[in-house]
Amino acid sequence: MIQGSRINIREKDLYVEVYGAEDQDAILYLHGGPGESCYDFSFEQAEKLGENFYVVSIDQRGVCRSEEIHSGEEFSLKDIIEDCETLREHLNIRRWSLIGHSFGGFLSVMYASQYPDSIEKIIFEGPTFDFELTSRNLLRKTALLLEQSGKYEEAGKCRKLADTKESFSIRELTEKYMAYSDLLGGERMKIYKHDIDSGVDYSFYSDEEWETFYDRSEIHYNLLREEGKIFDSLLAELKALPHEMLLLMGDSDPVPCPIQIAVFNETKNGRIYRFKDCGHTPHYESPQEFTRVVTQFLTVQKTALIDK
Repeated sequence: MIQGSRINIREKDLYVEVYGAEDQDAILYLHGGPGESCYDFSFEQAEKLGENFYVVSIDQRGVCRSEEIHSGEEFSLKDIIEDCETLREHLNIRRWSLIGHSFGGFLSVMYASQYPDSIEKIIFEGPTFDFELTSRNLLRKTALLLEQSGKYEEAGKCRKLADTKESFSIRELTEKYMAYSDLLGGERMKIYKHDIDSGVDYSFYSDEEWETFYDRSEIHYNLLREEGKIFDSLLAELKALPHEMLLLMGDSDPVPCPIQIAVFNETKNGRIYRFKDCGHTPHYESPQEFTRVVTQFLTVQKTALIDK
C-alpha cells in the first residue's frame, strides 16, 4: 500500500494518493461517511485498478489524513465538490470517471451535475441519493437485527419509526437510526456487512493515529449536518445526468433502498450489477469481482455482465 501526500487545494491541505500511469484513463474515488476516508478502498483496489487506470483517492477536506477543519473556519458541502474540480485541474486531468461509495455516490451526483464536462463515466457503489429514504431502510434492517437478538420491544419501535408519517426532520430520522443501531453493540456492522468478519488491515496506522483521524472526521460530519444540505434529495439530479452510469450493490446492502434503485432504473444510461453474498462495500468484500466489473465497465461499452 502506497502512502499518499498532502496537496494544497484551495488553501487547504488535502490527502491524495495516486496509482498507475498518468497517461491512463483517470478515476477519482470518493469515499462515504461523511468522513470515512479512502483507506479501505486503496488497501484493496488502488493497486489492482492502477494496472489499467490512473487512480486518484482522497480523504475529503477535513477528513482523517487531510488537514483538519479549524474552529470558526467555514466549510460546506460545496467545498468538497470545488476541491475535486480544483484537484482535477492541478493534476492536469482533462476528464475522469468517478467511483462514489455510499455518501460518495451523493457527492458524485453533485459533482457531475455541476461539472458535467469534467466527468467521463460514473460508478455508484452502495450509494445514497436521498438520506431520508436510506435512513428509513437502515431502520428496517436494524429492526430485523434487533428482533434476531431478542430485543423485541426496541425492534418494534424501530420498525414503527421506519414507516412513520409523523413529522421528523431528516436529520432527526438519521440520528434516531444511529441511536437504535448502537443498541446492537458488537453486532452493529451486520447492518452493512454480509460477513461481519470481512474487512481490511488497519494496522498501517497506530490506534492513537486513527483516534486523531476520526476526531477530524467528526468535525467534518458535524459541520455538514449543521449545514443540512446533505439531507436534500438528489433523485431529480440523478435522473438528469447524461453520463454512462453503473450502480454496484451487494445483495444484502440496505443503503440503496428499493425506491432509489427504481429511480436509478429510470435513468437513460444506467446499469446495475449485484454482488452475491455481499453487503455495503463490494470493493473489499468482493475485491476481485469488483476490480473485474469496474475495469470492464470503464473500458468497454455495455456488456452481458451488466443488466439494468
